[in-house]
Amino acid sequence: MVRPVRNGPVLVAGPVRIETPEGVVESDRFMVAICTCGRSRNYPLCDTSHRRCKGARGGAGGDRADTQ
Repeated sequence: MVRPVRNGPVLVAGPVRIETPEGVVESDRFMVAICTCGRSRNYPLCDTSHRRCKGARGGAGGDRADTQ
């Protein structure tokens, strides 16, 4: 199951294995939140940073470069 959350992460039924350019991230949780805003300090996993950012965008394609 994959479910995008408006102005939030994409929820994916776990366990998951995510391959990124930086390496592999694994989670054995029953539900995993994948960051779409690019602000998470635990990227690619969501840490709810989108809640603290006024005007945060949901959806895929968030640009991480603008968060530094």
